[in-house]
Amino acid sequence: MSSPTAPTESLVRVIGTFGLAAAIINITIGGGIFRLPANVAGSLGAAAPIAYVVCALAMGLIVLCIADAGSRVSLTGGPYAYVGTAFGSYAGFLSGVLLWMLGTFATAAVSTVFASSLGLLVPVLAGRGMEIGILVAAFGFWTLINLRGVTLGVRLNSIATVAKLLPLLLIAIGGLFFIDPGNLRVAAMPAAGDIARTSLLLIFAFAGIECALVPSGEVRDTARTVPRAIALAMVGITVLYITLQTVAQGILGDGLAQATVSPLADAAGASLGGWARALLLGGAALSMFGYLGGMTLSIPRMVFALARDGFLPRALAAVHPTLHTPQAAIVAQSTLGLALAISGTFE
Repeated sequence: MSSPTAPTESLVRVIGTFGLAAAIINITIGGGIFRLPANVAGSLGAAAPIAYVVCALAMGLIVLCIADAGSRVSLTGGPYAYVGTAFGSYAGFLSGVLLWMLGTFATAAVSTVFASSLGLLVPVLAGRGMEIGILVAAFGFWTLINLRGVTLGVRLNSIATVAKLLPLLLIAIGGLFFIDPGNLRVAAMPAAGDIARTSLLLIFAFAGIECALVPSGEVRDTARTVPRAIALAMVGITVLYITLQTVAQGILGDGLAQATVSPLADAAGASLGGWARALLLGGAALSMFGYLGGMTLSIPRMVFALARDGFLPRALAAVHPTLHTPQAAIVAQSTLGLALAISGTFE
């Protein structure tokens, strides 16, 4: 596979290895890991980490392909550009539209949970009217940040990534001292079919790299940066997920399967106290807010790429002459996401 002659995009290549890795982590660790440990424990019990390993190996095959393609194709659009380069414009168009739909609906869905979560944390923010106000403020904030330039957007996304990781690292590391070894004893190995089904469920928690790579036209030295960022992010995510599952199981035991609302927060509360539980609940809201920021950086570039190639109105491919951001695409995508979030629910 060889890269075609790159269209003139007028975008600036400022995203380095850490910035891209942070973007992958930010989008991948959305809200799923805050709930999925209970589901996995309900299926496999103390053998749950096996499903994470199987899922990581399966995702690794896909990730290796993406890393190889990303090192060769530097156009904005990520997987859309990779597929188009390898298989032609029609296949690229199909993958691009599907990726755009995925990113659009996922952003709207997660943002609704973010708004309702804030209402639970701060009662004065509860209610449909306040939720709409939260959605407008959140979408407006990230839109303005990304309109100001990709450098600022990447920097704030990196900060959001670090901030969302801190509560998770608290329970992952601090909880190790409260594990009951008996809760980690595997009485009988689960059936291969159960492991496979649970691993399929976990793909939700590992997905995100396909959206994070959409701004590939703004990545420095893609041949080196993309594979390194992918490796750094995916190894870190896998280790963190397995540790969180093990710690939660070690603390709550059979109770983990019943803690379907907030398993990690419940494990934090049982080990470190009520303040830790509140911190994990706040961390979940912060994680979703960071996810919204990551998607506001990535998905408008999908609109830009489709418009650049003539699949959407050319006006959406316009780039600001001094800030070098696809401002029309950013505003259009944020407006669409906000409208979906206000008019619908997570389900």
